[in-house]
Amino acid sequence: MKFLAVAIAAGLAALAASYGNGKVISTTIKSMARQPESAGELRSTMFIGVGLIEAVPILAIVIAFLIFFMGK
Repeated sequence: MKFLAVAIAAGLAALAASYGNGKVISTTIKSMARQPESAGELRSTMFIGVGLIEAVPILAIVIAFLIFFMGK
């Protein structure tokens, strides 16, 4: 049963992160197309946002490993 819990936690974390990253990046590209003069500021803000989004699946993997190795 813990194998299923670990697989679900890791899978949902990867799915949510990829969806979030896709939304952030596509919105940034649309904004850069509308206002090319603000591309540098948008790009740096996008990288910060993507980094924060990527923190969530990393934490989910840590929790999945805790379930896997600590669970009964």
